[in-house]
Amino acid sequence: MKDLSTLTSWNSDWRNLRVGVIGLGVSGFSVADTLAELGANLLVVAEKVESDLLDILDVLGVPHLTGDAAKENEGIPQALIDHQPQVLVTSPGVRPDAAVIRWAEANGVAVWVDIDLAWRLRDKTSKVAEWICITGTNGKTTTTQLVTDMLNEGGSRAISCGNIGTPILDAIRDPDGFDHLVVELSSFQLHYLNVSEGVGVSPQASVILNIDYDHLDWHGGYQNYAKTKGKVYFNTKVACVFNAGDKATIKLVEDADVIEGCRAVGFSVGAPDRSDIGFVEDILVDRAFVESFDEAQPIADYRDIENIGVITPHLRANIAAAAALARAAGVDRQRIRHAIRNFRMDAHRIELVGEAGGVRWFNDSKATNPHAAAASLASFDKVVWVLGGLLKGVDVGPLVKRFAHKIRAAIVIGVDRAPVLAALAEHAPNVPVVEVTNPEAIMTQVVAGAAKYAQDGDVVLLAPTSASMDQFKDYADRGNQFAAAVRAHLEENQ
Repeated sequence: MKDLSTLTSWNSDWRNLRVGVIGLGVSGFSVADTLAELGANLLVVAEKVESDLLDILDVLGVPHLTGDAAKENEGIPQALIDHQPQVLVTSPGVRPDAAVIRWAEANGVAVWVDIDLAWRLRDKTSKVAEWICITGTNGKTTTTQLVTDMLNEGGSRAISCGNIGTPILDAIRDPDGFDHLVVELSSFQLHYLNVSEGVGVSPQASVILNIDYDHLDWHGGYQNYAKTKGKVYFNTKVACVFNAGDKATIKLVEDADVIEGCRAVGFSVGAPDRSDIGFVEDILVDRAFVESFDEAQPIADYRDIENIGVITPHLRANIAAAAALARAAGVDRQRIRHAIRNFRMDAHRIELVGEAGGVRWFNDSKATNPHAAAASLASFDKVVWVLGGLLKGVDVGPLVKRFAHKIRAAIVIGVDRAPVLAALAEHAPNVPVVEVTNPEAIMTQVVAGAAKYAQDGDVVLLAPTSASMDQFKDYADRGNQFAAAVRAHLEENQ
C-alpha cells in the first residue's frame, strides 16, 4: 500500500500504485498516458471513448472497460472493485453523487482530478513552473488567454491549460518546461481539487472573476457552488485577485487560507481603491503594484483595448483582472500594454458576424449562463435577444426582469422553452416573442424571426443563457450555425 503523501514528485516511486481512471476524454487520456509512463497499475473505465484512444491504450498495455462493461453493477464494475484502487482519477464532469464516486468515498479510495496529479508531478523538468489559477462563472477563458499573452510578452514561457487548451499533464511533460502554467479551473475541477497543506495546489496568484448562479443542479445549490469556487484561493503565495464589485468574491478571499505574505488585490471596471487595479475614465491604472498606494500608474487605454472588440464592462473587467495577475507575476506594465494591443478573443464571445440596414448581429454563444448573458445585454441599448437551450436548473426570470426595457423582441429556442416563455410573459409582457419549435434548420428560423423585428440601431444578440447540447454539438456549433444563417440572410437581402 503506497503512502499517497509521499507521492509529491515525478521522481517519487509511482510504480504499481493501483489507480482507476474514470473517463477517457482529453484529460482522462493524458492521465492514463502519464501514469502508464510512471509505471502505475491502471484500469481505465469509460462509457464512451474514441476507438483510436483505445488502440493507444492497448499499445501501452493499459487495461480498459468501455461501453456497457463500464456501466455494469450500477456504475461500479466488478473489475474495478477487484482492481482495488488506492486512487480514482476522475473526469471532472462525473457528478459527485455518481455511484462510482460514492463507492470510492465509502471505501477510503482517494479521488483526484488531473490537476491534483499535475501538481504532484510538476518537477518533471528542471524548470518548475509557477501556477496562476483562474476561475469564475464567466470570463475564465478570455482572462486565461490574456494572462498567458501578457506573461509571454514579458519574457516568460507560459501556456494556457487546465479547462482549456493543452491538457495540463501534457504541459507538465513538455521537455523544455514552462516558467508559468496559466490554469483555467472549472467548478467541477475545483470540487474534487485537494487543497490540503503540503500536497494541495499552491499558485503564485489566483482569481475568482465573479460568482453567479450556474451548475446549481451539479453542486446542489448556490452556497456549495460558491464555496467550491473559493478553493482556488487556498495556498496562494503572492496575490489573491478578487472582483471589487462582487461581494461574493470579497467574502471568499477573506475566508481563504493563504501562504503568509500573500496580498489581496482587487480589480474594478471603475476607479480603483488603494491596492487595486481599475479604470480611471478610459485608462487602466495600477494602484496595487506601486511604491505608494497613493500612486496610480497607467497600464493601457481604450485605444489599446478597442482592437479586441466591443469595449464592454465585461471585457474591461477581464483585462483588469488579467493585468493584476500579470503584475503579481512581475510583468512590466509596458509589456502588459503590448499584449493587450495584440490580443484577439476567441470566436463566440460578443463576436460581430454581420451588419446591414443599421442592424448589427452578434454571436455570444459562449454566454451559457445568466451572468454571461447579462454582460452581453448590458453592452447594448436595444436588442432582439436569441435565448434558450438547457437551463441547468437556473431561473432566467431575474435576468429578463433586469433587461426587459432593452428587449425589442425575443427569439426562444431549446428544450427548456417553457420556463423562458413564462419569464418573458411575467417580466416582459409587451415584448414580442417568437418560439422556434421546428428542430430543423433552427438558426435559419431564428434569423428570419429576428429580422422581422430588428430596427435601425438595434442589435440581434445570440446570448442563450443556456447550455447547447440539447440541439447542438456544443456552444461553438450553435454559434457557427447562427453566424452562417446570418451571413446567408444578409447575402439574400443585399
